[in-house]
Amino acid sequence: MQPIYLDNAASTRVADDVIALMTEVMHTAWGNPSAAHPQGAAARAYIETARRRLLAAFGDDGSRGDIVWTSGCTEADALAVLGAARARDGKVVVSSIEHPAVGHTAARLPGDRLVEIAPGKDGVLDPDAVAAAARDAAVVAIVMVQNEIGVVQPIAAIAQAVRAVNPAAHIHVDAAQAFGKVPVDVAALGADSIAIAGHKLAGPKGVGALWLRAGKTLEPLWVGGGQQHGLRGGTQDAPGAAGLGLAAERAVQRLPAARAAWLELAALVHARLDSKRVAVRQLVPDQRRSPHILALGFAGVPAAALRTVLASRGVYISTGSSCASAETKPSAALAALELPQDVGMLRFSFAHDTTADEVAAATDHVADVVASLR
Repeated sequence: MQPIYLDNAASTRVADDVIALMTEVMHTAWGNPSAAHPQGAAARAYIETARRRLLAAFGDDGSRGDIVWTSGCTEADALAVLGAARARDGKVVVSSIEHPAVGHTAARLPGDRLVEIAPGKDGVLDPDAVAAAARDAAVVAIVMVQNEIGVVQPIAAIAQAVRAVNPAAHIHVDAAQAFGKVPVDVAALGADSIAIAGHKLAGPKGVGALWLRAGKTLEPLWVGGGQQHGLRGGTQDAPGAAGLGLAAERAVQRLPAARAAWLELAALVHARLDSKRVAVRQLVPDQRRSPHILALGFAGVPAAALRTVLASRGVYISTGSSCASAETKPSAALAALELPQDVGMLRFSFAHDTTADEVAAATDHVADVVASLR
């Protein structure tokens, strides 16, 4: 049986046209982008094309900022959170359900600067609660789409509430799971910086980007040759930038069609589970989740066992639990939802090339394994 891959929130297959472009760059523009000769100019040209593509993908106001190319979303988050915190005095406010790229990074700041805000039982942050904590904050960093359960945070409302009490705060958004899945328009969001990752968008691993609003100041994580206006020293990765730029452009172009397709796939999952009389709980309602993530809870089913048996059948999918065990750490997101400890969570996550046949076959396996484990 051909394996079925439904773990696209973790990573996606690189698109063929992205591979082709990156290969073209490696074959034709292998020079150092900082070099003054034609080979350097060729590499710079690919980077600038990618920059234009990515700025446009951030909406009509994307050009009101610039792109800092990084090794991934983790580095982009670190540059924004640590860089903004080191450039300003004050606390760093984050949600309690952040990806470790933000949460663990902010925790490394010296002193008692970190403030965590818990979401409600629906997983959604209260903008007024964030603003109340941000009155003396240097940085407010919020994940736009939570990676485990797919809940979408009201970033625009949070930014507006924070600006009302602390106009100087730097507002950062981790959009690794959001970009290309929900609209990420810098004009609407009101953020100062936004981090993304290539491998979530059918782009390459090891490449990410930070959109930074013009006029905003960050301290670099390290110094080097002064590349990227001194914000990120080191020789720039022209093939990686080109691949990310194209992947981001494609992801935004196909978003309306992809959203409709993903909602249909989620409905298919429920229909097949219902037909097999498998009791299931959808953890985040459709109106509050990103369409590419469908998190389901199965009472009386150990998450680790569910994942292991499905993998043995060639179904690759993520699971989780709100309790700690010898094999897993407790999930802050599932605990925030007050998911009972005997409920195992399974996360379907779709990509643009996920098919209905794959989802149907995987769901049938899920139904069979859930029944046997119960």
